[in-house]
Amino acid sequence: MSFERMLDKSVTPTLEDMRRYVGERGKLWKDFGLRISEMCLVQTAVRFPYGNSYGWSVRYGAKGKQNKHICDVFAESGAFTAHFRVRNAQLDKVYDSLSDYSKSVCDGKYPCGDGGWLSYRVLTESDLEDVLKILKNKIG
Repeated sequence: MSFERMLDKSVTPTLEDMRRYVGERGKLWKDFGLRISEMCLVQTAVRFPYGNSYGWSVRYGAKGKQNKHICDVFAESGAFTAHFRVRNAQLDKVYDSLSDYSKSVCDGKYPCGDGGWLSYRVLTESDLEDVLKILKNKIG
């Protein structure tokens, strides 16, 4: 399956446009937003970060912590991907409790400093639980 992103930079999508684009996994998209908002006060923004191949995302930042970046969530046709930086120590705390898929995402992180960047595609409820577990540990 091709998980195409929203790449038309000339048309800013709404959150509802993005949820519809995700399609059958729209409930997971909505649940992600609700659950991350339960972890901390968040500020969101629709943006087109990182260049043309990434597409439109929702940026989640922790309010009150200089709007610290939590993650960007990219709408894809049939899925969504959370993209974020995480430290190795944060991953180590949850790694053993993750699914094999989640461990492979963590093992394949793009190295950066004392950790790396994860691009975690969410396809199932289990994926959602694991990525939220990682992010909860990141937020602290």
